[in-house]
Amino acid sequence: MLQERIERLFEEAPKSYTEEHFELFQKFKAGLNSGDIRAAEPDPASPSGWRVNAWVKKGILLGFRMGTVVDMSGTGASSNAAAQRFFDKATYPIKKLSLGNAVRIVPGGSSIRDGCFIGKGVTCMPPMFINVGAYVGDQTMVDSHALVGSCAQVGRNCHLSAAAQIGGVLEPVGALPVIVEDDVIVGGNCGVYEGTVVKHDAVLGTGTILNRSTSVYDLVRGEIYSANEDQPLIIPEKAVVVSGSRPVSHGRGREWGLALYTPVIVKYRDAKTDLRTQLEDLLR
Repeated sequence: MLQERIERLFEEAPKSYTEEHFELFQKFKAGLNSGDIRAAEPDPASPSGWRVNAWVKKGILLGFRMGTVVDMSGTGASSNAAAQRFFDKATYPIKKLSLGNAVRIVPGGSSIRDGCFIGKGVTCMPPMFINVGAYVGDQTMVDSHALVGSCAQVGRNCHLSAAAQIGGVLEPVGALPVIVEDDVIVGGNCGVYEGTVVKHDAVLGTGTILNRSTSVYDLVRGEIYSANEDQPLIIPEKAVVVSGSRPVSHGRGREWGLALYTPVIVKYRDAKTDLRTQLEDLLR
């Protein structure tokens, strides 16, 4: 079984890696590329709706351990001394795509690392980066300067706007990566980190930051959402989240009139919200 072999090789590192070991890793990486193997996947029994596949993270880390640093510069760079050269692990080259993948990669300096799933109809605007272990569903747009970090899971029909950061996580292997479910809009300069789960149809307004240290205040339902030891921060379905602030209520902060950043849910997605986002379909 692939999982058992990967875990054994991860735990019992040999003095040197054989051709058989590299064949095993290539089979594992092919599963990442096809989307059959995922670092996290839906699980209705979990409070967050997702479960971590720790063995998959072990396989990805194994690839870094096995790989040697090689010259990954293109032929143009090797013939031009002034051009930028690239050196990285041989096990993680640039992902190979063809017209048959039905992915739009607009010219201008984007990069997708091998060992991630990119669905049909995904649009990549330059410059953007998708890291190993990531999963990006069909018809999603990854806009300019956006990052999809290692093992992050992004659903179908999402828009990761310019400079949005979807954080990655490889270690600890049991930690849930960032999850962005279907039909989510992530506004420009947003940051989603530390295993936050954004449920389907949510909207993150420009500049919203979500992590395990930030509580989210729901003005509509009168709830406060926070991460704890047992589960990550979870943004509800259809929530519209914007950047807000809370006044410091004691000490020097109160004296100085300071306020601290906090995300705020100001409404839930409705027909008016959807009308404003119809441009998404025209861009794909």
